[in-house]
Amino acid sequence: MAMALAHALELPGKLRLGRQEYFVIQRIYYPGFTIGGGLAEVGGIVAAFALMLTSSGIVRFWLIAGALVALLIMQLVFWFMTQPINKHWLQEVELTSPAKRFFATGGKDETPLSPTQEWTALRNRWELSHVVRAGLAMLSLILLTTAIAIQSA
Repeated sequence: MAMALAHALELPGKLRLGRQEYFVIQRIYYPGFTIGGGLAEVGGIVAAFALMLTSSGIVRFWLIAGALVALLIMQLVFWFMTQPINKHWLQEVELTSPAKRFFATGGKDETPLSPTQEWTALRNRWELSHVVRAGLAMLSLILLTTAIAIQSA
């Protein structure tokens, strides 16, 4: 949740940036967020799935299943909303071999807008995708916390 929430919380400040400043700031994310987010999100899905399989009680099972679904939807949002924009923005950036492989995967690069409109439309879509992901991460955390609280009670 931390990675998605970090992106969402910086939205107001990033919307005030001009094109050049935005792209300077944007490129600092990729090394840390790609590695940290990838490991944390895959780990969270695996942990939620394992917790669901070992849960006792029908209510607890469905709370954990709901949390797992929210985590899986987060992945769909990333691969269909965020990743195509990442691919487009990183076309001319020199990347390491693992980064090249990662950013070569995922959604189709679609840029039907004029160059003047393009960056703001893509920025808004990229930023919105992270707000949606943060909401799904928060939902997952609440459902998992509730499931744990029910077991403790």
